[in-house]
Amino acid sequence: MNESDASLVRRVLEGESRAYEVLVERYRSRLGRYAVRMLGNPADAEDVVQDTFVRAYRSLARCNGDHGFGPWVFGILVNRCRTYAGRLARTRKVLVSSDAAFDAAASGVSPERSEVLRDAIHRALERLPQEQREAFLLKHVEDMSYEMMESVTGVRAATLRMRVFRARDELRRLLAEAIRD
Repeated sequence: MNESDASLVRRVLEGESRAYEVLVERYRSRLGRYAVRMLGNPADAEDVVQDTFVRAYRSLARCNGDHGFGPWVFGILVNRCRTYAGRLARTRKVLVSSDAAFDAAASGVSPERSEVLRDAIHRALERLPQEQREAFLLKHVEDMSYEMMESVTGVRAATLRMRVFRARDELRRLLAEAIRD
């Protein structure tokens, strides 16, 4: 049975904590995918996703947004990634990986050239400012609307549009630069 998120949240709030397991299973892979792309390390991503679900459980009564549990928990994840990435940036290099983006960009290219392209994209994404990288990934990898992105990040849609626009321009410039080298 495909019970709605709202119904599951209501059951959890009424004391049926097992219903939360369904929500976790429903959103774990998507949240994990985004966290890995933002943090670059599956172990760090798993820590952040776990922390996100714990925080969401503790504050589930506040889950009354217009879009439901999914965007609400995604907003918690975005904030946790920002905090964690800030800590990582102070202690070690932060990497971003997006196998789907790399594979799509490398389609129709020889395996050797594909690896070069993968590295160039990886380095270009890594060099984007965090705000631009975050907006770009939410828009083009997570395929969110600007309205949904605004709900998740708390940043105005117009600002997010500008960040995505600047990220695209910067990626074009960085990739063109990499190709020339």
